[in-house]
Amino acid sequence: MRIEIRHLRAFIEVADCLHFRRAAERLNVAQPALSRTIAQLEEAVGETLFKRNNRQVQLTEPGRVMLEESHQILALLERAVIKTQRAGRGEVGRLIIGYTDFAITGRLPMILDDFRHWHPDIHFDLNFGSTAQQISHLQNRHLDFGFLTGPNLTPGLVSRPIQRDHFIAAVSEQHPLATRDSIRLEELAQEPFIVGTTQMWQHFRRKLDDICAKAGFQPYVAQETFNSETIFGFVACNFGVTVHLECASNYVRKGVRMLPLSNVNDSLVTEIVWRDEGLSPVQQAFLDRLEVTLPAPGDI
Repeated sequence: MRIEIRHLRAFIEVADCLHFRRAAERLNVAQPALSRTIAQLEEAVGETLFKRNNRQVQLTEPGRVMLEESHQILALLERAVIKTQRAGRGEVGRLIIGYTDFAITGRLPMILDDFRHWHPDIHFDLNFGSTAQQISHLQNRHLDFGFLTGPNLTPGLVSRPIQRDHFIAAVSEQHPLATRDSIRLEELAQEPFIVGTTQMWQHFRRKLDDICAKAGFQPYVAQETFNSETIFGFVACNFGVTVHLECASNYVRKGVRMLPLSNVNDSLVTEIVWRDEGLSPVQQAFLDRLEVTLPAPGDI
């Protein structure tokens, strides 16, 4: 016979009262029905759980063990129900999030910290990746959200801006331009550039070439790297200069001087991107909190 939850509840009630009639009254069942339920449980476990006579009811040693385990089983069941209900409300779960260098040096840490404060039982799996990689992973359902360089024009994916950054120059503190408050982009025309690889920084490199062309030159790329950490490391060593985004000011690197570009008004937007389909409760909770945390899209 299969043991059901009703058997355990009945058993716990009798063990609590040590009286079949009072237990039956508490359970709002007939006493003969309660006695049959206990008999079924004893038959299923193959042990006598109660010593009974006309005067009293007592737990046997197997009955005491069964009582302890029954309480644990029902407690586990209650926790499972509560967790399931919280998951349905988007309060429990896990999100897989992709990000670029610009996102992690920009608003993303604040976004994640705020969400974790309000939803401490939702955990993050964070994956660094280029914009192209994140788009592919979103399409293949390997990411819940991507924080990438926009604008996103991929069918089946929707997006919302989270930050907009203007371009800045970064030079070594030993560089002749380091004492300036700002520079014009064309002043870097003869400088060796340290930039991210075309594979990983495709969207940024396209925009960099565009603003340099407007300034009348094509940047001479002396060194390509994979991330901002290495770019600024080479700049600090005075191996070259770079053009980056103003969010880099959140990243403090000794030996590097950040300079506004006085004649460049272009900017680059970082977006959160997700699949255009039914959202899970956890995904919806993340987007709902984002709307509270960020300015309206038109103000970014």
